[in-house]
Amino acid sequence: MSWWFRCRGAGGRRLSTRQRRLPGPTSLVADTDWLQIPQLYDQLMAIAPSPIVALNRAVAVAEVDGPEVALALVDDLELDGYYLFHAIRADLLGRIGRNDEAAHAYEAAIARTDSAAAQAFLQRNSKALMRRS
Repeated sequence: MSWWFRCRGAGGRRLSTRQRRLPGPTSLVADTDWLQIPQLYDQLMAIAPSPIVALNRAVAVAEVDGPEVALALVDDLELDGYYLFHAIRADLLGRIGRNDEAAHAYEAAIARTDSAAAQAFLQRNSKALMRRS
């Protein structure tokens, strides 16, 4: 069951409608209203809090307040078994130049997913990070 379905009784219908109006994956990142997205995640956290929602919020915070602020939020989460937690940490660490830590986070992400496509994507990002070092 999706998060918006679970939230419908507590105002989630209005929130999910607003989120559907935000740019999708085919839109340009530059066209995204990043200031609005953390606010929407704040609303979602009020009605359906979860570490995954907090992780997604941190991604948006990185675009608004920078990767250092987002990394502090991510590091407070207990999602060690979730590969995207480590992938997001790796990206944030790489963005602030902590490349050795980022490489370890990529390794952790790769080890925690069985998806060959996800592993290949993470390996490409890890290699690109090492080339920049």
